[in-house]
Amino acid sequence: MSESTQTLGQPVDRSPAPAGAPVPREKSANHRWWVLGVIALAQLMVVLDATIVNIALPSAQKALEFSDGNRQWVVTAYALSFGSLLLLGGRLADLLGRKTVFLTGVVGFAGASALAGAAQNFEILVTGRVLQGVFGALLAPAALALLNTTFTDAKERARAFGIYGAIAGAGGGIGLLLGGLLTEHLSWRWTLYVNLIIAVFALIGGIVFLGRSTVKDRPKLDLPGTVLASAGLFGLVYGFSNAETHDWSSPMTWGFLTGAAVVLAAFAWWQTRSSHPLLPLRVLADRDRGASFLLVAISSMGMFGVFLFLTYYLQASLGFTPVKTGLAFLPMIGALMVSAQLSTNMLLPRVGPRPIVPLGMLMASGGLVWMTGLDLSSTYAANVLPPLIVMGLGLGLVMPPAMSLATSRIAAKDAGAGSAAVNTMQQVGGAIGTALLNTLAASAATSYLVDKKPSPGVLAKAQLESYSTAYWWSAAFFAAGAVIAALMYRSGRPDLSTGDGESAPTVHM
Repeated sequence: MSESTQTLGQPVDRSPAPAGAPVPREKSANHRWWVLGVIALAQLMVVLDATIVNIALPSAQKALEFSDGNRQWVVTAYALSFGSLLLLGGRLADLLGRKTVFLTGVVGFAGASALAGAAQNFEILVTGRVLQGVFGALLAPAALALLNTTFTDAKERARAFGIYGAIAGAGGGIGLLLGGLLTEHLSWRWTLYVNLIIAVFALIGGIVFLGRSTVKDRPKLDLPGTVLASAGLFGLVYGFSNAETHDWSSPMTWGFLTGAAVVLAAFAWWQTRSSHPLLPLRVLADRDRGASFLLVAISSMGMFGVFLFLTYYLQASLGFTPVKTGLAFLPMIGALMVSAQLSTNMLLPRVGPRPIVPLGMLMASGGLVWMTGLDLSSTYAANVLPPLIVMGLGLGLVMPPAMSLATSRIAAKDAGAGSAAVNTMQQVGGAIGTALLNTLAASAATSYLVDKKPSPGVLAKAQLESYSTAYWWSAAFFAAGAVIAALMYRSGRPDLSTGDGESAPTVHM
């Protein structure tokens, strides 16, 4: 049997094999769940690295003796290379084969992690982080494309995307917990070395369980589109990241953002002219898919209101250790995973996204509004835990359904490009959210201190004011997302199967 006909999910010939003939490996439903395990491990590795290094930064800075001004580059270097190359990585998965690109990404990510972990100076650490982003840009879209093409049965697909979406939503919290544990009990270097352990299992599983895809009618790579997309996304991520350390009026901020807008507009124009577009506009044209792309970005913006500022609050205001801070997020992660399975397995197939995604957005918004009341006398059990659980339940109603709809009915030849678009929205949304919320929080603290004597008590209250401002704005992001979801998503049960990606979705009223 040829590789192209030995696809996952097809009936297996159970007739006795001739004596001495090799027995073909069974591509059973059980096999597909092993594939999901491999994909989940790889995705966890990529998502972790957006936050796991944050807790280790003070230790790394002390060990390598770099300045506060350079500290942001340990985080920004990863975001820049990852965000700007995602569309290229997704298209390479379509052109070269998803298994090949996936395994290349796993090996390269592990090697880059080893380089960064062993760094003896700031330059090597940043180089390793840049390379992590490069190989992450290969790995992430290939992983989602593999998930999309492996699970074609509606019920199995719902469960698979529930698990995948839960990892995407909870990965930041898991990164905080793991970063705290590794930094406190081993070394900051282990926040990078841990990827080697995950990569070994992902690589072995990928070699054993992933089927090799054959690329038919392989088109040429859209080189002008690649340059325009990479330059535009780089400028966008860099511009917003730069806003964290410079004023919004700085030419390094508005100059890059303006340039990014122009270049991305040129990219969109070129995609209508190119015979082999990097991101075929048919991928974006579907109404439900377009809504999902927007909502993934908005959710990523809002989630930083929890992961970033609640981390500051727990450690600076309540005196939590890094490990205790990470453990504090576990109930939210548990609630998210339960809600993710409920939304994708039961609610989405029955009622569609229009009722459940806006509800999830409103729950997340409500949880953040609840957090605005946190002060120095608040306790974790009474004041932090309840809104965290509400947030987790809300995010579980948003992220997995949005990711499933964002990749449903995409043609196999466009699976990598569509998956890259989802990852790009998540990455860019996170960069925008971090810059905006940091700037707004800092301005709120500065305004609070006007005409006040900066005593320890006043400074502590200024910090609380900055956190509260971040929570309010994050709540506003989610509230806006609820309105967008209610207006853009179609009513009724969506067609969640894989398809040609070009026809209008089948809606059952």
